[in-house]
Parts: sequence; structure tokens; C-alpha cells
Amino acid sequence: MSTKKIYLLVFAIGALFLINSAFKGREKDPLDKKIFTTQIIEVKNGVNDKKSLPDEIEFKDGKVFSTVLNTKLSYKWIKYRINKDSLYIDDTENEIRYFEVEVSTTDESDQTMLMMIKIDEYDIEGEVKITKKDKLKKMFVFSGREKYKKPKKGKEEPK
Repeated sequence: MSTKKIYLLVFAIGALFLINSAFKGREKDPLDKKIFTTQIIEVKNGVNDKKSLPDEIEFKDGKVFSTVLNTKLSYKWIKYRINKDSLYIDDTENEIRYFEVEVSTTDESDQTMLMMIKIDEYDIEGEVKITKKDKLKKMFVFSGREKYKKPKKGKEEPK
């Protein structure tokens, strides 16, 4: 075997090792593939509107999607940042996971959407502010629960 082939083989093994360790080291997104059903209410002049709209907020691949924000304001999948990820013990001695999430985007008309979300295990609540040139145009509040997923049926073992 020539020296050139040995260097090539060592380089290939090293590259595979680096790629493998890079993917193993990445922490999995704890909100990935979670879907929450919520009620969203528009806030006008500091007062909640009487009418609420059903909404579904979905987290996937580091992005969030809201059906109401998509249909009313044309916001599609938007990247989010987890500002707080913590565990605490509640009154019944259960371990509860708590998140604070921030979603922010600015469109081509210089309109900014800021969404602040708090997730307390299965409960979600938050607010959405739409501003233009730092002036509040629209505001929404929402709350809800994680959508129930039917457990996958496992294969029965043969007898």
C-alpha cells in the first residue's frame, strides 16, 4: 500500500469520526414534534376581545408554526429560541419541565412579530405582539394544552 493511500484512508476515517461525534454531541430539541391546541384572543386597547379562535401551535426542527398566525398574518414556520429550560418539583412531588421560548421575525414591510411562550409541562400560554417602527399594531394572547397523541401500539410477541 502506498503512502498516498494510507494518508487517504486515515483522512477518511478521521472525517467519519468527526462527523459522527458532531451529530452525537448535538442536544436534541426538547420541543421537537410537540403540538399544542390553544385558544387565541386578540387584545384591543388593553381589553381581551370576547371572541377567541382555536389555534394549533406546532414545534418542529427548531421552528414553530401557528395556524391562526398563518391564516391571519401569513407567518409560516419561524425559528425559535429556548431562553429557559428548567425542571422543578410541584406540590404532588412530580418533576415538571418548564420552558420559556422566544419567537421573532421581521418581514419585508418592516413589521416585527414577537411571540413569547411559556410551557409548563403540558400547558402553554403566551402573547404575540405585531409592531411596526416600534408601534404596537396588534396583540394576541393564547393558552392551551399539548395535543393528546395516541400511544403507538407495539408489536405483540409471538407465543
